[in-house]
Amino acid sequence: MINHPTVRRLLDGGADDAPPPPRPTRRGQVFDLALALLLVSVCARYATVAARAHSQDAPHWHGSPWAGLLLVPFVPLPLVLRRRHPVAVLWTVLPAALLVRSQHEDIAFWAGVVVVVAAYSAAAYGRRPRAVLLGLAAAAAVLVALFDDAKLPRFPNSVIAVLVLVPVLAVAYERRMWRRRVAEGRERLSALEREQLAALDRAVELERARIARELHDVVTHNVSMMTIQAGAARKILDTAPDRAREAMAAVEAGGRAAMTELRQVMGLLTIDSETGGDPAATADLSPQPGLGRLDSLVEGVRRAGLPVELTVRGERRPVPPGVELAAYRVVQEALTNTVKHAGGADAAVTVDYAADHLTVEVTDTGGRPTGAAATGNGRGLLGLRERLAVHGGTLHTGPRPRGGYRVKASIPLES
Repeated sequence: MINHPTVRRLLDGGADDAPPPPRPTRRGQVFDLALALLLVSVCARYATVAARAHSQDAPHWHGSPWAGLLLVPFVPLPLVLRRRHPVAVLWTVLPAALLVRSQHEDIAFWAGVVVVVAAYSAAAYGRRPRAVLLGLAAAAAVLVALFDDAKLPRFPNSVIAVLVLVPVLAVAYERRMWRRRVAEGRERLSALEREQLAALDRAVELERARIARELHDVVTHNVSMMTIQAGAARKILDTAPDRAREAMAAVEAGGRAAMTELRQVMGLLTIDSETGGDPAATADLSPQPGLGRLDSLVEGVRRAGLPVELTVRGERRPVPPGVELAAYRVVQEALTNTVKHAGGADAAVTVDYAADHLTVEVTDTGGRPTGAAATGNGRGLLGLRERLAVHGGTLHTGPRPRGGYRVKASIPLES
């Protein structure tokens, strides 16, 4: 019973798990052709020597007259295909070597060299493990017979065959393992490249989603405020021109605010490609809005006609910029929805700085939808949930028991 793991894997597997040998290169084909022709010339030379020895009845002649002399130069020729069909070449060389072995002791020796080369090729490039193992066993037996006819001194022929085959097969096995390691390294490199491309695609998608959220929040809020104020100005233009001018001033302020925030968002995209990372070129980009700008946000909504009360609880303290921006966008989106869907309502904004989390709550008393309500698609609240999820926060929305609507966000803070 054979228990060696490598041999057992080869016998049980039916197919070697080593990668297929690469297609022979032009240099490899030239080398194989040159090797075969060299051995052909050597064998032809000794076949000629054997013929002369026979004609002179030399004492070292062992074979029948011309039985195998014509075959001798053709024994090494299959080696030209030793990389493409290694096992077939081995099984072709073995019987041919046996046919010519008795012609002359030098012919037997060089036939043994051809068998060794064929055995190495089968071990290094063969893809049928059982055929390779069987061929190597047959090669060992043939080498014993060849070295017997070659009359090698001092050692038994079986020992000589083993001493020749073992290093040859060791080199062939190491070459096979090297080729496997190279193939595995290439596969790992390909897998790493695929993972990097997938990560890049995911990063691009996330960045697109982030930009889409920013643009949605900026455009929706400011354009909604501008639309409502422009409509109010149009209605009172004849009856109350002073109030109409105030409304138009609010429209202008909203437009400027929208342009500022859009410049911030787009500036983040072009800060490296257009400015070369020069701080002086981007000095006019103010920071993204945060909790410190809630007063101006609420004031702008009040000018649009929505009474808003802002309450801050707890001790104000610095929070991460991403958390500040997320909290600001929650208030902005909730107030925008109130303006669009609850005309005539009152709203309240509460910011609570707790010990381990920040809570932002926006409520309204309920009202009638305005003309801007038709432009809503529900994307704003979905974007808020995605934004808060980045920071581990949650968003709860829904109607209030006594009427109106509530938007509540909770974001954890590091203690």
